[in-house]
Amino acid sequence: MPGSIWLYASCVSQRPDILLEKRALRSRIKTWRASLAADAMARAADAVAEQGLSFLEVGQKRAVVSGFSSLPEEFRAWPLLRRLNQEGYPLAMPVMRGKSQPLLFRAWAPGDAMNKAVWGIAEPKADKAELEPDIVLAPLLAFDALGWRLGYGGGYYDRTLRALRAHKPIVAVGLAYDEQQVDAVPHLDYDERLDWVLRPSGPLRCGD
Repeated sequence: MPGSIWLYASCVSQRPDILLEKRALRSRIKTWRASLAADAMARAADAVAEQGLSFLEVGQKRAVVSGFSSLPEEFRAWPLLRRLNQEGYPLAMPVMRGKSQPLLFRAWAPGDAMNKAVWGIAEPKADKAELEPDIVLAPLLAFDALGWRLGYGGGYYDRTLRALRAHKPIVAVGLAYDEQQVDAVPHLDYDERLDWVLRPSGPLRCGD
């Protein structure tokens, strides 16, 4: 990915202030998130699961949805994924291929045995079929009304969304607490925007 590496380096050299702003915002949101009680996290996850993805108006027989394996401190995607499975959506989970590489996706269903990868993230086993998602559920630390997303700094979802969007339409949906919305997320040229954010209070359509 020489082009992507050059773009990243170019943006970093031009806008070190943006990187500092991102770092400060990550720290602030992580501190807030660490204060959440377990019952509050569970209620938020259940509220999102109750809404499902009906707001997208896509047919579950054809739209492949990629979820993510929530870490203990992250917004819990599992209740929503269980609902989508019950509704008949084909599901997938991301698999890391290496630093600076887009994620790939393998078929997954609740109850499947999974491998433990980097940072303890659960991934489908290698014998599961590769799928290309139509809807990408993304974890995040912060978001704004325009769809800019603050992740953890690895760039995996930005590279993945860019690669998918290069050859077909997809819908990127962040899962978040309402309190993770900020006025403006600092961003650079290589960052990719979300189309929607699904919050306990309801879905937010992002845009200008």
